[in-house]
Amino acid sequence: MLGRRFVPVVALVGGVGSGKSALARWISGKRNVVVLDGDRVGHEVLKLPYVKEQIHQRFQQPVFDEQGQVDRAILSREVFGSSCGNRRALADLQSIVHPQIRQNLQKQVEEARASNAFDTIILDAAVLLEADWRDLCDQVVFLDVPYEQRFGRVAKSRGWNEEEFRSRESSQLPIETKRRAADYVIDNSGFISQAGTELKRILSQINNDLT
Repeated sequence: MLGRRFVPVVALVGGVGSGKSALARWISGKRNVVVLDGDRVGHEVLKLPYVKEQIHQRFQQPVFDEQGQVDRAILSREVFGSSCGNRRALADLQSIVHPQIRQNLQKQVEEARASNAFDTIILDAAVLLEADWRDLCDQVVFLDVPYEQRFGRVAKSRGWNEEEFRSRESSQLPIETKRRAADYVIDNSGFISQAGTELKRILSQINNDLT
């Protein structure tokens, strides 16, 4: 029977529109990895009864739809923006959801390691550094993409204008702060296969260092 080996958690970080999720999907088809999707966990957390109750107490009825679920579009308009009210609302929302998101991600990491089925755990969590979840991962990879290209991507995929893009970006750490916090930097401004090949090399290096 093969013994267990340590399975590293490698986080992907970058600015809004840097292609973290796309690269995570690409690498999942090329290596024996499992991808933990922080956005998906965040959406699931918003459905928890006690989380909804706290959100209701803070934001009241307007952020809920007719089915009693959190309307993420309306909630986003409340928390993303340049006003003091927006910043307070975002901080309040984060204080409600971040502890539960972290707990769920930690559980998923433990389950993935216990399965002994993967070489690497890829953590795709946009606010990893902002939420101080750095200790959940062993290595951090920063995806480097110019501002104009990132804005173009989200304008096309999400229909955002530049004001909305800037408001989302301003809610996160500065790009250079993220870059400095990373262990590796990958240029993701070209073909995804190019960035993916570099990520494959990095994952191989990380795993080789553990043996």
